[in-house]
Amino acid sequence: MTTDTDKTPPTWGPMRSFGRTKSRTLKPRQANLFDTLLPDIAVTDESLPGILDGGKVWLEIGFGGGEHLAGQAGRNPDATIIGCEPFLNGVGSLLRHIEDGGLKNVRILADDARPLIDKLPDGSLDRIFILFADPWPKARHNKRRFIQTETVDAFARVLRPGGRVRFATDWADYADWALRFFQASPDFDWLAQSPEDWTKPPEDHLTTRYETKGLGDCKPVFFDFFRK
Repeated sequence: MTTDTDKTPPTWGPMRSFGRTKSRTLKPRQANLFDTLLPDIAVTDESLPGILDGGKVWLEIGFGGGEHLAGQAGRNPDATIIGCEPFLNGVGSLLRHIEDGGLKNVRILADDARPLIDKLPDGSLDRIFILFADPWPKARHNKRRFIQTETVDAFARVLRPGGRVRFATDWADYADWALRFFQASPDFDWLAQSPEDWTKPPEDHLTTRYETKGLGDCKPVFFDFFRK
């Protein structure tokens, strides 16, 4: 486990935590935004220092269609929100939301989040969102779940004291899995006092299209883990 005096970035194992990166052909407008908008807001090695130098920084890992990220960006103009998503159709959807909303505080990495996390300085993030990630429900695929010991350690390193991770899922086994890993960490507190604290959506939560489909095996649960 990571401690305040030992925050070496983890060495990630050979894990691919996501499936396909593209399905249907991008709509013409979305394809155009890949050429006209994405280059200006893409996270690169060159742009990262400037992104982190602008005050509060949030990270959403696997933003799906981008509704939640765009909504949070609109509600919180004082925070820069980095979104990581390898599924190109989802990136195209978020680009459309950004243009429609005139959002100026969103940055996108159209790829796996883990290499970016490795590059982040200690204590550089205020919030992390992981909402309805692929549950990999078959036991032989559990190793592909994003939440692992290495992930939790990495979150502890890049979060500022008092920062938090929000994890939401509608798969009971993945909820138990994530809770076990975070509670095993000496770096995080889970402050829930009653079932309502994790079964009721947080006041600042924004429901997504995926969430309303109810594809899991339980009602959505929401865990907020606070960096000590």
